[in-house]
Amino acid sequence: MQIAHSQSVIGWEAAAAAAHAAVRYADILGARINVAVVDASGVLAAFLRMPGAPLHSVDIAVDKAYTAVSFGLPTGQWAEALQGHSAAVREGIVLRPRFVAFGGGLPIFEAGQRIGGIGVSGGSEEQDQAIALAGLAALGLTPA
Repeated sequence: MQIAHSQSVIGWEAAAAAAHAAVRYADILGARINVAVVDASGVLAAFLRMPGAPLHSVDIAVDKAYTAVSFGLPTGQWAEALQGHSAAVREGIVLRPRFVAFGGGLPIFEAGQRIGGIGVSGGSEEQDQAIALAGLAALGLTPA
């Protein structure tokens, strides 16, 4: 019986670097966003809010990161992923607190292990997704 399990998580330097890269890219796009990076447990590791970013987007960014790390699936892929499930699952899961089913949240994988998630909110869905990708790129990572 294994009592303890080792879990890799994103470090604070990497979380901060991803958040900073996301904000820099949002600035290039002219978007005002909130960006959250969570560790493998869904706990906030880094957060930045640009002046003028929508206030409701603070929680949405955190929840996108949380959803992405929880399931290991980009938030923008949920519409397609749910098509193979029953109506009860399709209708029920989207009602769960903190669950986000639109683009802008990405899980962060390193060497095949889920170490965190990044969530961006404040731009269009396409902008949020591109900005989250910029955060991953700053770490030398791509979506799994």
